[in-house]
Amino acid sequence: MQTRHFLQLIAMSALWGASFPLLRIASPALGPWLLAGLRCLLAALVLAILMLVLRQKWPARAAWPRLALTSLLTVVSCFVLFNWAALVIPAGYSAVLNATAPLFGVLAAAAAGEERLSSRRLLGCAIGFAGVALLVQLGPVAVTPQVLLAALACTGAAAGYGVGAILMKRATLEHDALPASAVVHVTAAVMLLLPAGASVPSANFSTGALVSVAVLGLFTSGLMYWLSMRLMREISSSAATSAAFMIPLFGVAWGGLFLGEPVTWGMAPGCVLVLLATALITGFNPFSERKTHAANS
Repeated sequence: MQTRHFLQLIAMSALWGASFPLLRIASPALGPWLLAGLRCLLAALVLAILMLVLRQKWPARAAWPRLALTSLLTVVSCFVLFNWAALVIPAGYSAVLNATAPLFGVLAAAAAGEERLSSRRLLGCAIGFAGVALLVQLGPVAVTPQVLLAALACTGAAAGYGVGAILMKRATLEHDALPASAVVHVTAAVMLLLPAGASVPSANFSTGALVSVAVLGLFTSGLMYWLSMRLMREISSSAATSAAFMIPLFGVAWGGLFLGEPVTWGMAPGCVLVLLATALITGFNPFSERKTHAANS
């Protein structure tokens, strides 16, 4: 992996990390289904406009069912599950549980025969979990059925994205990243149309909720999904999902800024472990890259 790929993963993690505090603001006001529907609608809109500006063609109709399956795994299920969990547990809990996505991605890629399950990647997963445990020191939360269900919802969402990343990778081999991303969000908006519409009467369209859903839809969904698929054209799916290990770092930072959630010194060693885990899973080695650079010059 090149340095620019690694830096792109960090940048995407910073933006995706902001989504968890935003969910805590928007989900109680709009509800899980309406929030997911509006988010997908805005993402589809911005991607369709980009396609028009860049004069890209939509994929053939025969490709839409496969992209719809990708949408179901990586967008619809993830959005609804994380939205519901945001009603129950703090942003930090969701961010930590989201960090299980690389493990599901590594295992799914190995099961599909697309990547080798190396000891280095398994070690990276273990170190990553240790890192996120240091990054977010979870406070005492009463263990209730709702809390357990919310934790399972986050884990299920992470599994969906980890497994769905394989389909995202395959989509990048068959289509340009922008049209594929647009179809994913168009089909997601269609799937969510009825439940989202049913949630409108009970929604509270507060300023905070509307700003949050705008940021979620336009940036952390539409643009970031497109950039993620572009990156997957150049790196493996498990390497791309390793960005999830860095999301808790930024999720805690943004949560501290916007929601007053605590930021502790546990972030310092945790950050080191998270970066190391990401390097192990992605195979990023800056020293090897420098040697290659020197040999070619």
